[in-house]
Amino acid sequence: MRVIVLGAGRVGQAIARDLAAESGLEVTVTDVSEDALNRLAKIPNLAVRQADLARRGEVARAVEGFDLAVGAVPGPMGFATLGRVIDAGVDIVDISFFEQDPWPLHEVALERGVTAVMDCGVAPGCSNLILGRSEASWDRVDRFCCYVGGLPVARHWPYEYRAVFSPIDVIAEYTRPARLVEEGRVVTRPALTELEVLDFEGVGSLEAFNTDGLRTLLKTSKVPEMKEKTMRYPGHCERMRMLADTGFFSEEWVQVGGAEVRPIDLTAQLLIPAWQLEEGEEDVTVMRVEVEGVRDGEAVRVRYDLLDRFDHESGITSMARTTGFTCTAMVRVLAAGLYSEPGLSPPELVGRDQVCFDSIMEHLEERGVRFEVTEKPITES
Repeated sequence: MRVIVLGAGRVGQAIARDLAAESGLEVTVTDVSEDALNRLAKIPNLAVRQADLARRGEVARAVEGFDLAVGAVPGPMGFATLGRVIDAGVDIVDISFFEQDPWPLHEVALERGVTAVMDCGVAPGCSNLILGRSEASWDRVDRFCCYVGGLPVARHWPYEYRAVFSPIDVIAEYTRPARLVEEGRVVTRPALTELEVLDFEGVGSLEAFNTDGLRTLLKTSKVPEMKEKTMRYPGHCERMRMLADTGFFSEEWVQVGGAEVRPIDLTAQLLIPAWQLEEGEEDVTVMRVEVEGVRDGEAVRVRYDLLDRFDHESGITSMARTTGFTCTAMVRVLAAGLYSEPGLSPPELVGRDQVCFDSIMEHLEERGVRFEVTEKPITES
């Protein structure tokens, strides 16, 4: 199978390296950055190709002749790139965190006979897989909650944060209204709200706040209570809310010295270098997924905990590992013919299949990405 990885950022590089080590795959990676491609040029079984995927027609040219594409471009390019791959008639596994409603692409994918699996990261991604498997195998699911954060090990003032994936996508987490499900209805809350503190062994206290991470689950799931929250070190949320409330994330044009600028563009230019993860700097990924409901006639609460750390041997960040390896697991599922449904498929639909779910979890386990699963009965008070 010929596979092309679109994008060679931190996560794209991890994906390309992992796929290149997979037998039976012929892998190419493409990006506009020559420096990013040079880091991959000597990897066995991996070809590199320079292309500006933002240019009209370039995506279609890039995927021509390939059996499967992997979308690993920044969020602002994600929706258009996914649509262009589908329109070209090529199957795709995508990780981009775009804002647009993906479902208009479903009919196009059906017409083209394309299998398009989106949101294949850690969250959304693994969290969706867990809920999909639970909904398919339990009597009913009553509550779903996902807490997730990618963090630097070393905390530096003032933000105590490093962007372990695309910084522009991080800013989007602080600006997009968060959609939750309460009593079976979709409700909207401002981002950065409803702060709560959780403790994690080996990490300490983290604060969790509303972000718009449910995404496709709002359409595919019938669970009456659902929420997703992003986690940071204590104090980070207040600083981001200060910037948001002052207008630094505004997309409205303002006059500054006779020139028109958007505050969010200036803020991004300042924050991106401030949040840049240094080469070799350690990071950690923390995730907790809680599912409550009835299974085999008994009320239960199942919790999936993930604590993953920077890999010193490969130099791959934890966020790139957890996101990228979920993606490569999904590529392996498609390559093996375990899943081939045409149309748009978020991970929760793939996770409903026991074989697909087990294959992905085994793939992650083999790469050291391990979930600790605990179960408790729910007793009425």
